[in-house]
Amino acid sequence: MTISVLVADDHPVVREGLLAMLGTQREISVVAEAADGRQAVELTRLHRPDIVLMDLDMPNVDGVQAIREIRETDPDAKVIVLTAYDTDDRILDAIQAGARGYLLKGVPRDELSHAIRIVNDGGSLLQPDVASKLLTQVGRLLDGEGDEQLTPRELEVLREMGRGLRNKEIARALGISERTVKFHIGIIFQKLGVGSRTEALAEGHRRRLIKL
Repeated sequence: MTISVLVADDHPVVREGLLAMLGTQREISVVAEAADGRQAVELTRLHRPDIVLMDLDMPNVDGVQAIREIRETDPDAKVIVLTAYDTDDRILDAIQAGARGYLLKGVPRDELSHAIRIVNDGGSLLQPDVASKLLTQVGRLLDGEGDEQLTPRELEVLREMGRGLRNKEIARALGISERTVKFHIGIIFQKLGVGSRTEALAEGHRRRLIKL
Protein backbone atom coordinates (compact mmCIF):
# COMPACT_ATOMS: atom_id res chain seq x y z
CA MET A 1 0.00 0.00 0.00
CA THR A 2 1.38 3.43 -0.99
CA ILE A 3 1.92 6.03 1.75
CA SER A 4 0.86 9.48 0.54
CA VAL A 5 3.03 12.36 1.75
CA LEU A 6 2.71 16.16 1.69
CA VAL A 7 6.01 18.08 1.84
CA ALA A 8 5.88 21.54 3.46
CA ASP A 9 9.03 23.68 3.26
CA ASP A 10 9.54 27.24 2.04
CA HIS A 11 12.86 26.47 0.33
CA PRO A 12 12.39 25.11 -3.23
CA VAL A 13 15.78 23.38 -3.18
CA VAL A 14 14.87 21.51 0.01
CA ARG A 15 11.52 20.45 -1.44
CA GLU A 16 13.20 19.25 -4.63
CA GLY A 17 15.70 17.28 -2.59
CA LEU A 18 12.97 15.64 -0.53
CA LEU A 19 10.99 14.77 -3.64
CA ALA A 20 14.07 13.17 -5.18
CA MET A 21 14.84 11.31 -1.96
CA LEU A 22 11.31 10.01 -1.43
CA GLY A 23 10.93 9.24 -5.13
CA THR A 24 13.34 6.33 -4.69
CA GLN A 25 10.91 4.64 -2.28
CA ARG A 26 8.29 2.61 -4.14
CA GLU A 27 5.80 2.58 -1.27
CA ILE A 28 5.93 6.39 -0.74
CA SER A 29 4.23 8.92 -3.01
CA VAL A 30 4.42 12.71 -2.65
CA VAL A 31 0.93 14.05 -3.44
CA ALA A 32 1.48 17.78 -2.79
CA GLU A 33 4.05 20.46 -1.96
CA ALA A 34 3.51 23.53 0.22
CA ALA A 35 5.74 26.61 0.27
CA ASP A 36 4.32 28.09 3.48
CA GLY A 37 2.29 27.16 6.53
CA ARG A 38 -1.03 28.39 5.13
CA GLN A 39 -0.61 26.27 2.00
CA ALA A 40 0.31 23.30 4.17
CA VAL A 41 -2.97 23.57 6.07
CA GLU A 42 -5.08 24.05 2.94
CA LEU A 43 -3.39 21.30 0.91
CA THR A 44 -3.61 18.86 3.81
CA ARG A 45 -7.34 19.46 4.00
CA LEU A 46 -7.61 18.99 0.22
CA HIS A 47 -5.44 15.90 -0.25
CA ARG A 48 -5.70 14.19 3.16
CA PRO A 49 -2.17 12.72 2.94
CA ASP A 50 -1.14 9.89 5.21
CA ILE A 51 1.88 11.88 6.37
CA VAL A 52 2.74 15.59 6.43
CA LEU A 53 6.46 16.49 6.48
CA MET A 54 6.51 19.94 8.10
CA ASP A 55 9.26 22.52 8.41
CA LEU A 56 8.87 24.95 11.34
CA ASP A 57 10.22 28.28 10.13
CA MET A 58 7.86 29.18 7.28
CA PRO A 59 6.11 32.35 6.08
CA ASN A 60 2.45 33.32 6.61
CA VAL A 61 1.80 30.59 9.19
CA ASP A 62 4.52 29.13 11.39
CA GLY A 63 4.97 25.37 11.28
CA VAL A 64 3.78 24.85 14.86
CA GLN A 65 0.60 26.83 14.22
CA ALA A 66 0.08 24.93 10.98
CA ILE A 67 0.27 21.65 12.89
CA ARG A 68 -2.34 22.94 15.36
CA GLU A 69 -4.70 23.97 12.55
CA ILE A 70 -4.25 20.67 10.73
CA ARG A 71 -4.97 18.72 13.90
CA GLU A 72 -8.03 20.86 14.68
CA THR A 73 -9.54 19.80 11.36
CA ASP A 74 -8.30 16.21 11.55
CA PRO A 75 -7.27 14.99 15.03
CA ASP A 76 -5.86 11.83 13.43
CA ALA A 77 -3.53 13.69 11.05
CA LYS A 78 0.06 12.41 11.24
CA VAL A 79 2.70 15.13 11.09
CA ILE A 80 6.48 14.66 11.14
CA VAL A 81 8.55 17.77 11.76
CA LEU A 82 11.62 18.01 9.53
CA THR A 83 13.55 21.11 10.51
CA ALA A 84 16.90 22.65 11.38
CA TYR A 85 15.64 23.70 14.83
CA ASP A 86 16.77 21.51 17.73
CA THR A 87 16.08 23.85 20.67
CA ASP A 88 14.14 22.49 23.64
CA ASP A 89 11.25 24.93 23.35
CA ARG A 90 10.64 24.39 19.62
CA ILE A 91 10.68 20.60 20.07
CA LEU A 92 8.20 20.77 22.94
CA ASP A 93 5.95 23.24 21.11
CA ALA A 94 5.81 20.97 18.06
CA ILE A 95 5.05 17.85 20.12
CA GLN A 96 2.38 19.69 22.11
CA ALA A 97 0.84 20.88 18.84
CA GLY A 98 0.45 17.25 17.80
CA ALA A 99 3.57 16.25 15.82
CA ARG A 100 4.15 12.49 15.83
CA GLY A 101 7.80 12.69 14.80
CA TYR A 102 10.67 15.18 14.96
CA LEU A 103 13.67 14.89 12.65
CA LEU A 104 16.51 17.27 11.85
CA LYS A 105 17.34 18.22 8.28
CA GLY A 106 20.21 16.19 6.94
CA VAL A 107 18.72 12.94 8.22
CA PRO A 108 19.75 10.01 5.99
CA ARG A 109 17.23 8.80 3.42
CA ASP A 110 16.76 5.45 5.14
CA GLU A 111 16.01 7.10 8.49
CA LEU A 112 13.48 9.46 6.92
CA SER A 113 11.72 6.61 5.12
CA HIS A 114 11.75 4.56 8.32
CA ALA A 115 10.18 7.44 10.26
CA ILE A 116 7.44 7.81 7.67
CA ARG A 117 6.61 4.11 7.89
CA ILE A 118 6.65 4.10 11.71
CA VAL A 119 4.38 7.13 12.04
CA ASN A 120 2.08 5.88 9.28
CA ASP A 121 1.66 2.66 11.25
CA GLY A 122 0.56 4.63 14.30
CA GLY A 123 3.88 5.03 16.08
CA SER A 124 6.00 8.03 17.03
CA LEU A 125 9.65 8.69 16.37
CA LEU A 126 12.22 11.20 17.60
CA GLN A 127 15.91 11.29 16.74
CA PRO A 128 17.99 10.34 19.81
CA ASP A 129 19.42 13.84 20.37
CA VAL A 130 15.95 15.37 19.91
CA ALA A 131 14.48 12.89 22.41
CA SER A 132 17.18 13.80 24.92
CA LYS A 133 16.40 17.52 24.66
CA LEU A 134 12.68 16.83 24.97
CA LEU A 135 13.15 14.73 28.10
CA THR A 136 15.27 17.49 29.63
CA GLN A 137 12.57 20.08 28.94
CA VAL A 138 9.79 17.83 30.25
CA GLY A 139 11.85 17.19 33.37
CA ARG A 140 12.07 20.91 34.05
CA LEU A 141 8.32 21.24 33.58
CA LEU A 142 7.62 18.40 36.01
CA ASP A 143 9.92 20.02 38.54
CA GLY A 144 7.96 23.24 38.23
CA GLU A 145 10.89 25.17 36.82
CA GLY A 146 9.39 25.60 33.38
CA ASP A 147 5.77 26.28 34.31
CA GLU A 148 4.83 29.18 32.03
CA GLN A 149 8.42 30.43 32.21
CA LEU A 150 9.93 32.18 29.23
CA THR A 151 12.82 30.46 27.50
CA PRO A 152 16.16 32.31 27.25
CA ARG A 153 15.36 33.28 23.65
CA GLU A 154 11.90 34.53 24.59
CA LEU A 155 13.44 36.63 27.37
CA GLU A 156 15.85 38.13 24.83
CA VAL A 157 12.95 39.03 22.54
CA LEU A 158 10.97 40.52 25.43
CA ARG A 159 13.95 42.62 26.52
CA GLU A 160 14.48 43.90 22.99
CA MET A 161 10.79 44.79 22.90
CA GLY A 162 11.38 46.71 26.12
CA ARG A 163 14.02 48.74 24.30
CA GLY A 164 11.35 49.81 21.85
CA LEU A 165 12.69 47.81 18.91
CA ARG A 166 10.40 46.71 16.08
CA ASN A 167 10.27 43.10 14.87
CA LYS A 168 12.72 43.72 12.03
CA GLU A 169 15.16 45.41 14.43
CA ILE A 170 14.83 42.59 16.97
CA ALA A 171 15.54 40.05 14.23
CA ARG A 172 18.68 41.94 13.22
CA ALA A 173 19.85 42.31 16.83
CA LEU A 174 19.40 38.61 17.64
CA GLY A 175 20.46 37.20 14.28
CA ILE A 176 17.16 35.44 13.59
CA SER A 177 14.42 35.86 10.99
CA GLU A 178 11.56 38.30 11.41
CA ARG A 179 9.14 35.35 11.16
CA THR A 180 10.87 33.71 14.12
CA VAL A 181 10.57 36.95 16.10
CA LYS A 182 6.82 37.02 15.42
CA PHE A 183 6.55 33.39 16.52
CA HIS A 184 8.36 34.11 19.80
CA ILE A 185 6.20 37.16 20.49
CA GLY A 186 3.07 35.05 20.06
CA ILE A 187 4.37 32.52 22.58
CA ILE A 188 5.37 35.34 24.96
CA PHE A 189 1.83 36.73 24.81
CA GLN A 190 0.44 33.25 25.48
CA LYS A 191 2.70 32.53 28.45
CA LEU A 192 2.20 35.94 30.03
CA GLY A 193 -1.54 35.88 29.40
CA VAL A 194 -1.56 39.18 27.50
CA GLY A 195 -2.75 40.45 24.15
CA SER A 196 -0.45 43.31 23.25
CA ARG A 197 3.15 44.50 23.45
CA THR A 198 2.24 47.08 26.08
CA GLU A 199 0.62 44.45 28.28
CA ALA A 200 3.54 42.08 27.72
CA LEU A 201 6.05 44.70 28.84
CA ALA A 202 3.95 45.62 31.87
CA GLU A 203 3.56 41.97 32.89
CA GLY A 204 7.22 41.28 32.24
CA HIS A 205 8.12 44.20 34.49
CA ARG A 206 5.69 42.99 37.17
CA ARG A 207 7.34 39.57 37.12
CA ARG A 208 10.77 41.26 37.23
CA LEU A 209 11.75 39.74 33.90
CA ILE A 210 12.66 43.13 32.45
CA LYS A 211 13.28 46.68 33.61
CA LEU A 212 11.36 49.56 32.06
